[in-house]
Amino acid sequence: MTYLVISDIHGNLEALEATLHAAGNYDRVLVLGDLVGYGADPNAVIDRVRALSIAEIIRGNHDKVGAGVEGIESFNHIARLAIEWTAAALTAENRSWLAALPPGPVLVDDLTEMCHGTPFDEDVYVFDDVDAAPALQAARRPLCLFGHTHVPAVFTLVEERPAAGQPRLRTARELDSVIPVHGASFRLDLDGQSQYLVNCGAVGQPRDGDSRAAYGLLDTDARSLTIMRTTYDLASAQAKIVAAGLPEVLARRLAAGR
Repeated sequence: MTYLVISDIHGNLEALEATLHAAGNYDRVLVLGDLVGYGADPNAVIDRVRALSIAEIIRGNHDKVGAGVEGIESFNHIARLAIEWTAAALTAENRSWLAALPPGPVLVDDLTEMCHGTPFDEDVYVFDDVDAAPALQAARRPLCLFGHTHVPAVFTLVEERPAAGQPRLRTARELDSVIPVHGASFRLDLDGQSQYLVNCGAVGQPRDGDSRAAYGLLDTDARSLTIMRTTYDLASAQAKIVAAGLPEVLARRLAAGR
C-alpha cells in the first residue's frame, strides 16, 4: 500500500493541485488537517480533497475554528483575520463537512498512526526533541505522522538501550543530512525496531524557508517514507490572496516559505 501524506493545505489550491500531480501513483491519501485558513480557496480545496481516495482524514486547529467548532481566542491577529474571512467564505455544506472531521490521533494500520499536533493533544506543537519525547511516548504505532508546525522533521526513538537502561531520543538533524530543507527528496527506511515521529511538511504553507509544497509518500510494503517537494503556481496563489482582501503579508510569506 502506498499512501500520499498531505497536511496543512491552508486554502492553497495551486499547491494542492501541484502536489497531487507530482505525487504520481499512490493508492490512498492520509490528510493530517488544516485544509483551510490563510489561503483564498477554502471551498475549492475542500471539494478537491473530498474527491480523493481518502484512507483517513483528521481536523486541524484552523478547520475547527473555521467551522465554528472552537473559538478564535488562541489565534494571533493575522490568523484571526484570515480565519474570519474563511468562515464567511465557506459554503454551508463545506462548513458542516469540516465541522464533522474527527480529531487525531487515528490508527491507520499496524505500522502507522496520524495526528495533527501530537498523539496526546491535537493542538500541541512539536518543534524539537523536548517536544518530541512525550509525543513518542504517547504514540501507539511504530510510525506517527504529524503536521501543525509546517516544518519537515524526523524524530527517532532508538530501541537500543544505554547502560542507564533508558531509551535514547535523537532528532534527524543529529544525523548526516537527514532533512534536505532546500534539496531533493529524502527517503526514511523504517528499520522495524525504532519508533518514528515524522512531519512531512506543509502543502500550502511551508515554514522552513523553502516555498515549495511538501508532502510524503509512505510505502508500507517497503516500510519506507519519502518526503518530497514540488513547485507550484505561487504567483496565482498570491494574487488570489490579495484579490480576496486577505492580509497581504499572507501572500508575501508564501514566497519566503515562512
